[in-house]
Amino acid sequence: MGAVLTDALDLLICPHCGADWDPDASSRRMLVCAEGHRYDAARQGYINFLTGRGSRLTPDTAEMVLARDRFLAAGHYTPIVRALVDACTRLPDGPAVLDAGAGTGYYLAAVLDAGGRGGARRRARAVALDLSPHALRRAAKIPGVAAVVWDVWRPLPLAAASINAVLDVFAPRNLPEFARVTRRGGLLLAVTPLPGHLAELRSRLPLLAVPEGKAEELEHAAQGHWEPVSRAELAFPLVLSPEAGADLAQMGPAGHHTGREELERLIGGEELAATAAVELSVLRRR
Repeated sequence: MGAVLTDALDLLICPHCGADWDPDASSRRMLVCAEGHRYDAARQGYINFLTGRGSRLTPDTAEMVLARDRFLAAGHYTPIVRALVDACTRLPDGPAVLDAGAGTGYYLAAVLDAGGRGGARRRARAVALDLSPHALRRAAKIPGVAAVVWDVWRPLPLAAASINAVLDVFAPRNLPEFARVTRRGGLLLAVTPLPGHLAELRSRLPLLAVPEGKAEELEHAAQGHWEPVSRAELAFPLVLSPEAGADLAQMGPAGHHTGREELERLIGGEELAATAAVELSVLRRR
């Protein structure tokens, strides 16, 4: 199972008032802040900090999460995982990690697993933030992870300078808040698509076009709080069965407005070939 909530008392803060948690009143399945605000974990292990607040954004549905789970479990994006794990070798032993827009925690699990190998190293603790309870049911099962339903565009429910590293993989980037919660010298690892990402499939499937310069835009927006460390482009071929192609489309924004049957009709039962093209940017907190 994932982390018990008391393991994250020093990382999380009350989303209502910003207070620290009362360790005597809190438990493995419940957080109570110093002002008395209480949050209970769901049966599946995640905790919902958006209760009564909602969000203008739409969380991923159960069907979208299943599609993502199948696609990632098949190893199609393994090169991205390897690049993230390699970049995380710069982190100290047993760091605290934030995965913003974590989804099912697929990338986070790999980073934590790599950090926990080798006897002397302490396994990292982590907070996984996402809007989708369906996705966080999976993230909550990862050892060391506190899975929290939250809108990343809001002020983050984390203590200042509590995090060693932020993962942001195909997710929204709240750079001022990332800077607030990251310790000096900590890292931001952001994966952004390049214009050629899945370009061969856009005439056939309802995939979004990618503008030029997303990594440059990130570095420009990060000025002041973050300094660039490295940027690496990753491009690798994908050969997808019709089912995997439908999963790829359904797990993204298209899954909100295009049904599975329509996606399968557009693919037409044929194998798909495409190129995944992304950029991994590593920045250090000043």
